[in-house]
Amino acid sequence: MSVFDERRLRRRRLALPWLVRGALVLMAAIWLGVFGIAFVVNPYKDGKVWLEGSHRQLGFPPCTFKELTKLPCPSCGMTSSFALAVRGDLWHSVQANFLGTALVVAGLALVPWGVMSAVKGRILLLWFWRHWSLQLLVGFFIVMFVRWGVVLALAYWDL
Repeated sequence: MSVFDERRLRRRRLALPWLVRGALVLMAAIWLGVFGIAFVVNPYKDGKVWLEGSHRQLGFPPCTFKELTKLPCPSCGMTSSFALAVRGDLWHSVQANFLGTALVVAGLALVPWGVMSAVKGRILLLWFWRHWSLQLLVGFFIVMFVRWGVVLALAYWDL
């Protein structure tokens, strides 16, 4: 077997099955849908930025956690953050919930990555995903709860 045949065989073994390619395209489509929904939400109320409660425009009930405790929940401001970020109002998006801004940036990166991986038939930047995906996910939740602790502390001390 020649070197060329070995390379072709190795490429075929590494090629993604159509189901995985479809899942990558579906993931990209879901992110585009999330961005579309974020465009539907109006993050401005009476000419001012609406930093929380904008999820009500989508027909969702008020935040149960906030209604019971009178305190913001860990994801408070996330919908407003998304709606502001997709409009390019990053300053107010960060103020609403900086993790929402980070998720928008991640989503903007994942859309072309998913499509290109599906088209190429292999996971692009595989080394990154193998080593960092779990750490990024755990880190996201740690930062979310640390942020929540800071928000609660500021609310407690009325700052």
